[in-house]
Order: sequence, then structure tokens, then C-alpha cells
Amino acid sequence: MLELAILGLLHESPMHGYELRKRLLALLGAIRAAFSYGSLYPTLKRMRLRGLIVEEIPVDRVGDKGTTEKPLLTGRRARKVYRLTPEGKEHFAQLMAGAGPETADEALFGVHFAFFSRTDPATRLRILEARRRRVEERRERIREALARTAERLDAYGLELQRHGLETAEREVRWLNELIATEENRRPQQRNDFGDPIAEPGRPDAAPAQGTPDPAASAGDPNKQGKGGMRDG
Repeated sequence: MLELAILGLLHESPMHGYELRKRLLALLGAIRAAFSYGSLYPTLKRMRLRGLIVEEIPVDRVGDKGTTEKPLLTGRRARKVYRLTPEGKEHFAQLMAGAGPETADEALFGVHFAFFSRTDPATRLRILEARRRRVEERRERIREALARTAERLDAYGLELQRHGLETAEREVRWLNELIATEENRRPQQRNDFGDPIAEPGRPDAAPAQGTPDPAASAGDPNKQGKGGMRDG
């Protein structure tokens, strides 16, 4: 999870470790990103050894064209800046595209969702549907627990269970909206004649204006073709 988050942030721009930590906290929240320098820097080192990132020392360009660059001369040790390599960008894309059922976990889902803008539509939809199934399962467990233990719980325990149920229901509604949006963004497939092809879970396209609808006209003698006979 931490490696994926680092790759995603460095995809935006190079940054030093302290800035990375602040961005992770701001992006993922204090609970999901509650890691220390003790875990961040070893992860950065492993990523550097694997060629996913490189370390750079900030430099100060002196003079005009043709002059050399030199490290910034300050009273303190220069911070190392981490930059994503082409291999790192490729690895990030592979991690996002290869997302499986494990992304339904709350922490992993949060990391993947934060970088949805760099994820293809099919992968986004797969992750959202996996998360929805996980939350629906949790919602049903809470309902069953409430039905079994409601009479034995005190007022506070009951409210806690209800709060959990309401939280799960809100997330399911939110995920339903996101999934519907993703599905509506997908271009509808068409056959060789240019007619829309119905997809599972997606409403059939309405007949084009001026085109007879066989299903609607069947059994309606007033909508039969020219020359049709009606009982007199």
C-alpha cells in the first residue's frame, strides 16, 4: 500500500521525504497513512534499489549558458529529492491495472481511489464493484447481528450497531452512484449496422426517431405496415 501511494504521488512531481509524508497524510488521512519515518525511508530505499525511483540532490544553476551546476550551499544538509523513473511509472500502471479483490479492503481501496484519474475505466469499475460487494457483505452481517442481539444490547450498544449499519448503507449508495457514472461513461458497443448492442446491466437504447419499434407495434393493428387488414 505504501509503495503504491509513493509511486502515485511521485507521478505528479518529484519531492523529498518530508514532503512525501505530508502529502500522504493529506491525501489518505491520518489513520490510513499513520506510518513513521522508520517505515517510509526503508521503503524509499528498496524502491531506489529496484530502479523505481532515483535520488537527486537539489542544485543551483550559476551563471549563464555553459556554466556548471553546483549543490546548494546552505547551513544544513541538503534534502534528497525523489523522482519517479520510467520503470517506476510502468510499475505503477501495472499495479493499478492488476488490482484484484484485495482492493476491496478499506485501506487499499482508499489508495487506489486516490489515483483513479490515472486508472483506466475498466479497472475503476472493477475496483468499485469489488468494494461494493465487500460493504454489502458487512451491511448484511450488521443486520443479522442487530436482529439477534437487539434485545440484549443497552441503548448505547444499539446506537453503535445502528451507526455501523447507516454508515454501510451510505457507502453502498455512494458506490452505486460512482458505478452508474462509470457505466454511463463507457461508449456503447454497436453492431455492423451501427445499431447499439444491449449490455448486461445497461438499459437498451431506445429505437431511433422515426424507426418503427417491432415490440410496440406487434399486436397493434393500427401500427401494422401499409396494406395490413383489420377485422371489420
